[in-house]
Amino acid sequence: MTCPAGHESTATDYCDVCGVAMPAAGTPAPAQAAATKPGSGNDCPHCAAANSVDALFCEACGYDFTTGSMPRRAEPTAAAPDAGNISPPLAAAWVAEIWIDPDWYADQESTDPLPSPGLPQVVALHNTSILIGRASRSRNISPDIDLSSDTGISRRHAQLTTDGSRWWVEDLGSSNGTYVGGAVDALPKTPVAAGQKQEVRTGDRIYLGAWTRLVVRKAAPGEV
Repeated sequence: MTCPAGHESTATDYCDVCGVAMPAAGTPAPAQAAATKPGSGNDCPHCAAANSVDALFCEACGYDFTTGSMPRRAEPTAAAPDAGNISPPLAAAWVAEIWIDPDWYADQESTDPLPSPGLPQVVALHNTSILIGRASRSRNISPDIDLSSDTGISRRHAQLTTDGSRWWVEDLGSSNGTYVGGAVDALPKTPVAAGQKQEVRTGDRIYLGAWTRLVVRKAAPGEV
């Protein structure tokens, strides 16, 4: 299906790419129109995150496009705590290195501009189950590895799991797939089958979205 912002989505409730509500069955998605009202542009004036043209709130920071203000923060209550990741904690220190890979970007033929590649982002992994995706305030999605800058990543894209020494990756039905390849291999062409776990061996690279390459490894001494 095509969402109101023009993205192809496999989800029928909210767009996998931008999070906008999908049109009812049988209703053609309207063409993406030019901005005609305050806040209907793509870039948030508060945090500069890209949003769909008809978004009412910024997906990244919650900025209100219609009023030009940040939403009031709700007071935390004991009845609705933020549970976060409730999987068991890891006994050893692990990290994920996140790279912007120009070769993967070229292979995907994405129309999005490639960010400037640089040093990898290192994310500490604290639990035995790790969600990879793009954050969404409206859908209450807070991935452990947040790849929101890559629009080729789905909200709930993939899951990493471990027994403490070995790791597996599972695609969660993402729009663009999850791929695994060796460090010296050619770029992978066959995605991980959705709903099936594939082992990620030492040195393997996980490719996702338009330009993201991810490597899971043990943390260096003092790194975490």
